[in-house]
Amino acid sequence: MSCGLKPRKRTKSQELIYQEQCKNVAHENGIRIGLQGDPDLQFLLSGGSLVKVKSSSWKKTRFFRLSEDCKTVWQQTSKKFKKDSSFSLEDIHSVRHGRQTEGLQKYSDSSVEDRCFSIVFKGRRSNLDLMASSKEEAKSWVSGLKKVINSMDKLNRLQNSEHWIYNCMRKADKNADNKMTLKELKHFLRQINIVVDDDYAEALFKQCDASNSDTLEGSEIKDFYNLLTHRQELDVIYEQYAHTNGQMSSSDLLNFLQKEQREPVSLDHAHKLIDKFEVDEIAKLNKHMSKDGFLMYLNHEESSIFNPAHKAVHQDMRQPLNHYFISSSHNTYLMGDQLKGSSSTEAYIKALTKGCRCVELDCWDGESGEPVIYHGHTLTSKVLFKDVIKAIKEYAFKTSQYPVILSLENHCTIGQQKIMAHHLTSILGSALLTQPLGHNMPTAFPGPEELKGRILIKGKRLNKLDAAFNNNTTEDVDSVSEEDEAAEMKEGEPEPKPKGKTSNKIKLAKELSDLVIYCKSVHFSNFELSRDNQAFYEMASFKEGKAMNLAESSAMGFIHHNMEKLSRIYPAGSRTNSSNYNPVPLWNAGCQIVALNFQTSCKEMDLNQARFLPNGKCGYILKPEFLRDPESQFDPVKLRVGPWLKKKTLHIMIISAQQLPKINKDNQRSIVDPHVRVEIYGVPDDNASKQTHHIENNGFNPMWNTRFQFTVHVPDLALVRFVVEDHDVGVQNDLVGLYTIPFTCMQNGYRHVPLLTKRGILLPSAGLFVHIMIIDA
Repeated sequence: MSCGLKPRKRTKSQELIYQEQCKNVAHENGIRIGLQGDPDLQFLLSGGSLVKVKSSSWKKTRFFRLSEDCKTVWQQTSKKFKKDSSFSLEDIHSVRHGRQTEGLQKYSDSSVEDRCFSIVFKGRRSNLDLMASSKEEAKSWVSGLKKVINSMDKLNRLQNSEHWIYNCMRKADKNADNKMTLKELKHFLRQINIVVDDDYAEALFKQCDASNSDTLEGSEIKDFYNLLTHRQELDVIYEQYAHTNGQMSSSDLLNFLQKEQREPVSLDHAHKLIDKFEVDEIAKLNKHMSKDGFLMYLNHEESSIFNPAHKAVHQDMRQPLNHYFISSSHNTYLMGDQLKGSSSTEAYIKALTKGCRCVELDCWDGESGEPVIYHGHTLTSKVLFKDVIKAIKEYAFKTSQYPVILSLENHCTIGQQKIMAHHLTSILGSALLTQPLGHNMPTAFPGPEELKGRILIKGKRLNKLDAAFNNNTTEDVDSVSEEDEAAEMKEGEPEPKPKGKTSNKIKLAKELSDLVIYCKSVHFSNFELSRDNQAFYEMASFKEGKAMNLAESSAMGFIHHNMEKLSRIYPAGSRTNSSNYNPVPLWNAGCQIVALNFQTSCKEMDLNQARFLPNGKCGYILKPEFLRDPESQFDPVKLRVGPWLKKKTLHIMIISAQQLPKINKDNQRSIVDPHVRVEIYGVPDDNASKQTHHIENNGFNPMWNTRFQFTVHVPDLALVRFVVEDHDVGVQNDLVGLYTIPFTCMQNGYRHVPLLTKRGILLPSAGLFVHIMIIDA
């Protein structure tokens, strides 16, 4: 989040004062993030010249340095009429040392490997490829950036808030005299997204101007900060339970935890919270929690709306693979749209590091005998198959140790199919699953735990899986019916021909066929034929339209199909802009591999990330038992009494928000008028949406105190979505922030809700404050 203040020209004396102030500010921020006097931090603050690499002919020297706020990197530009640019450390996904991006591999020589590094951003922003003057300097940049980013990530909400406001206040001091005038105060309030009338601003100013000097300085600025950040709603809660000499005793705190937070905890737990969060040593000694300690507790991650018990891997990971929802990507290679977007190994890296466990490879014959990946018959760029496999090998298990499925869409000739098989086996090595687990022909899938660290191939196979055990050989090259590939056909293409002499055939190399173990692609006709004639490892892919129809008209049949087999769903070919379909109805029908365009930030991807938020973000979520039990009669469309019906009443009070970001940063006087919408996604009977009124001109600390009530019939499948928007009349509202969470992961009581950008990037100091109460209906 940026304060957005533009620097203005200063005299020489003012510049000297300003530079000294910058040093002081940098020193104070270094203390705040726990890096006081750190040599790596000092290196970044001093900055240096780096060669920026964009192509073989565009390699230009630019000056970079870390700003004194310790969270913004400033970059000098040579363009006369262009402002110097900057970017926030919050926008950085990773920092890679060496030639570890496509750009550097293509446009730099291997002799400068140790002088190169790249800054990889979140979202669609292009990588920043850089080259230092020496390997030591490159190491200093990489280690320094990683160290500061890691330190910033460790700050809690309260520390992030303090850090941001403090730096905004410093920047509001335009003449760098360490004082704040009334005019500067008004300007500062606009920067932090709040508008007050002149009388209120003047009253606030006079209340803090104890010296009557018409400026705020020293302790007066601290008093102003305390007044500004005072949370009246927290005072009310605290005073309701602080019955021991104005503080909460451990018994008072236990009462709060049991009554409001609805936590089944003991007095010993209350003592542990006091030891952990209390800032006053005397209060801690007396086993009391002061108001400041209470604030620290409420702002801590473990007290947020997301239940910390669901954060790590906690589900049974030894169930058959088809008993899990699997985070899945469609046309993973694309960074943009389906017609002319670029293909990149970076897209695979980003998907895998987001926890995606099933990626797609659209394979075609390439030049010089090397197969390529791209969206065939379009203007999308091409990337070498072997480069993608190398990237998958490197990044498959950095976020999650659980298996990765490579969904091959094979359009290659026999010769290049053999090359594909060679690259898969030689690059992936022992990680590639080439035989079923065990010594006997399996009758069911192994579980994610058994397949840890393994890569599975999904594609066509020439024979049955039992050939791996009974030496049943096939020809080195054989034909498979293209009719079976109909499952992979994109919407808009003609339907496959009936079986018989006129049916199209495609050639399949045995070397590639033999790598398909548990995910053999077959054509789907109907549930009965699949049940009676197809093995457990034979799976179909469904385009979204067909899958949605089955999920609505034959939900129970689809659910039972998915109890035995895997199903993959993919977006319609008409979605040329890489938009997404709603994955929820498909999850309701037990579909495991619901593939979405990961490169597109949208509500559907937000729901997908929420589905896979718990269980360590490992990409696997165990389906509810009623989607796994063969005796289940669950139908999400026609609900009936059964173990899935755990009817709950959800009471939500939207109390307040804190430090919402400005939407129009170019307009200094633009302030958000926020409202909050709460949405429920699940079975059709549970889908609902309710919205607060909007608050005018206050994005800093708006307060609603609005109560909502929802009835949720199948909580195991429900997702709860909080959306904060800037209210506009007559035009579409702008998104301010959002957060989506599985219903079963919510904690009761007074909770802070973190907010993310549209691209899923955390807004560190922004959030909602709510009260949650879930009761049996």
